[in-house]
Amino acid sequence: MPIMDADEPAEPAPRLPALLEAVLSVGSDLELRATLQHIVDSAAELTGARYGALGVVDPERHRVTELFTTGLTEAERERIGRLPDGHSGVIGLLLEDPRPLRLDDLTSHPRSSGVPEGHPAMRSFLGAPIRVHTEVFGDLYLTEKRGGPFTDEDLALLRVLASQAGIAIGNARLYETARQRERWIEGAAAVTTALLTGEPAEGALRTVAEQARLLADASAGVVLQPTEEGGMEIVAASTVGDPGDLVGTTIAPGSDVLAQLLGGEPVFVEDSATDPRMTTHVRSRYGPSMMLPLQSGGQLIGTLALPRRRGGRPYTAVDRLLASQFASQAALALVLADARHNRERLAVYEDRDRIARDLHDLVVQRLFATEMMLESTRRRAAESSAENTLLGRAVDELDSTIQEVRTAIFALQQPPADAPTSFRGRVLRETGGAAVLLGFPPSVHFSGAVDTLIGEADADRLLAALRGALAAAHRRPGVTAITVGVSAPPDGPRLTVTDDAEPPTTVTWP
Repeated sequence: MPIMDADEPAEPAPRLPALLEAVLSVGSDLELRATLQHIVDSAAELTGARYGALGVVDPERHRVTELFTTGLTEAERERIGRLPDGHSGVIGLLLEDPRPLRLDDLTSHPRSSGVPEGHPAMRSFLGAPIRVHTEVFGDLYLTEKRGGPFTDEDLALLRVLASQAGIAIGNARLYETARQRERWIEGAAAVTTALLTGEPAEGALRTVAEQARLLADASAGVVLQPTEEGGMEIVAASTVGDPGDLVGTTIAPGSDVLAQLLGGEPVFVEDSATDPRMTTHVRSRYGPSMMLPLQSGGQLIGTLALPRRRGGRPYTAVDRLLASQFASQAALALVLADARHNRERLAVYEDRDRIARDLHDLVVQRLFATEMMLESTRRRAAESSAENTLLGRAVDELDSTIQEVRTAIFALQQPPADAPTSFRGRVLRETGGAAVLLGFPPSVHFSGAVDTLIGEADADRLLAALRGALAAAHRRPGVTAITVGVSAPPDGPRLTVTDDAEPPTTVTWP
């Protein structure tokens, strides 16, 4: 029998190479989910366990939020169904007291509470917590060792592997958080760029909702805004499929969650379908959700809601932080885009006002002077009936032109995209709308101070008569021009609508 020299190192333990290989392999991937699956596979292989699981623990909720398994088929996973609640059974014991645990017979332990229907039979058990720094990230569960119960050596190997797994998970989490933060920053930059390129308000809100949905891996992204009644309404939505009846859904005044939203506070919901604070009819479609204020400089624009599907992963603290920062950036971009849009509208309005002044000060004055000259000439040429008629027609045409230029000046002075509030503006809106059907704009003339002398009741009746006359003219064949005259003589308002059909038709009111 050979004698070993005292200075010669002892032979390595039989499973030491396997442990070293497992330790090296669990740190070879920086993608967190792949790392977690690699850890549970390596633990089961190292200890000879038939089944293995790694339960990710949510430190805020003190329950298992994800489960990575090995040894189970997809069909078995589906039969087992829901995740363990983290409070009952031996799994609950490990969460309450995160220390390594070895059991020869799982079913005989006082905390054993049975297994779900469809779960494989399990007796021998080995469990150990995985710590990332000082925080318990999750637990490793191994069952059904091949060839007998688990040994103290298995427990020692699992403790070493769990320790190294904590380091690997910490690195993977840092890498994933950095990548996640980078995606959110890129998404916020994309939203800012889109909003500052002049996108309309409705499209801007939809852009915010869509980018946030993609970044948060949510089932839907919606933007809510306050209503006049004191509630909130979904005004923009982005979903994987058809948003359906999401847009227009309202949170009625008096809802528990409404005070927080209108106060600019974030709201985080575990399960939208069961949370009593959620009152909308669409809540049954969704599970975890976060509702974040779109607020900038004390101005509340609305709320960004990001619900996930029923049974979806809950949002982590990192998810909440990054989404909240995104909402703040998006709100600032919306405010800047709105200010830019207002500046552009102001520039257009100022330009239109300048054109209106030029038309009034130059064109109308010259036309009026020309009309006076022609009128004077017509009086001097009264002896010639032909020339008198010709000059009379020229004077009438100039007078008509002056009226049309004044109408154009008034239209230019109206704020862009604003609904007209004056009677003159309402008449122009009616004729402008009729131009789409007629194929040409009617000529409109005003006589007298129609805005001040025509009351609201008369204005409504006159506009109704105008709509009817324009509709009747549209139905007549051969109409290529329509003249609308509105006057406010002392004895009451008067409307005249004349077309050039054969024969011409004139409608008067009253």
